[in-house]
Amino acid sequence: MSISPEIEQRLTLLQEKYNAMGQDMTSYLDGLLHADFLTYWDYIHLDTLLSLQSPKTQFPDEEIFIMYHQITELYFKLVLHECKQLSGAENLTAQFFTTRLKRINRYFEALTNSFEIMVDGMDKEQFLQFRMSLLPASGFQSGQYRMIEIYATDFINLIAPDHREALRSAPVEEQFEQIYWKYGATELSTGKKTLTLKQFEHKYAKTFIELAKNVADTNFNALLQQLKYKGESTNALEDELRQLDVNVNVNWPLCHYKSAVRYLNRDPEDIKATGGTNWQKYLPPRFQRRIFYPSLWNVDQLENWGRAWVEKVVSEL
Repeated sequence: MSISPEIEQRLTLLQEKYNAMGQDMTSYLDGLLHADFLTYWDYIHLDTLLSLQSPKTQFPDEEIFIMYHQITELYFKLVLHECKQLSGAENLTAQFFTTRLKRINRYFEALTNSFEIMVDGMDKEQFLQFRMSLLPASGFQSGQYRMIEIYATDFINLIAPDHREALRSAPVEEQFEQIYWKYGATELSTGKKTLTLKQFEHKYAKTFIELAKNVADTNFNALLQQLKYKGESTNALEDELRQLDVNVNVNWPLCHYKSAVRYLNRDPEDIKATGGTNWQKYLPPRFQRRIFYPSLWNVDQLENWGRAWVEKVVSEL
């Protein structure tokens, strides 16, 4: 059997590759000869993936709750994949930055547009019962989401507004003590840290502080300023950053707010979240005023941050 020029060329290239690595190409060809063909289910570890749902109760809709949160974390991993590329890029350009931000925005928009699975996709009475078996776990404890926030902006913008100016020049460790989300995980009656928050800090605090230090000069806001300093056109990039601000700090928390109102709002007193988080004050954007890129918004937009979106969502409930 004759060998085509195309095959001969590839064999030559393979020989050069393995020679450069000090490896025997024949051994690798033997391995290829005996290897099985790859299947879809093996490639994505389908059997393992489908075995990762372990409900704590017998309520059928708990599986919906588990799977949607797992899907969310996979999307967050996609976002962090882009964050790491941007933060670690050499010779970053506005075009590369903009392209990756478009990906990130698509990921968040996919999550936002699919959240009806959580809002309308579970039986309310089932949820109110199986949720009690999840204490003190809470979606608040998503470490990947907090990492996305740290990549997205200067760390000072994640500090609670009342403490921001006083801590602007403080070390990251000191700033971290006043990070905004800690105020959403306090006991409603005493103001003390919930067990949810204590667990979360024990697992992730060092990771968050180290990441904040590592990306102090390569978070998205810092990278934007560097590109502007170099004289690059950043108009399209700024549009994507504004969209990211809205996606992460308005639309995503409002999805959760809408869900919380549906499931936890009950007269005369609202039902507590599983982690004891103060969702009424923590989720609405107009209360927290989380804004990654204040310089990209005008005074009126900053003053009324999230208000129109909140009013629209509440009016639809």
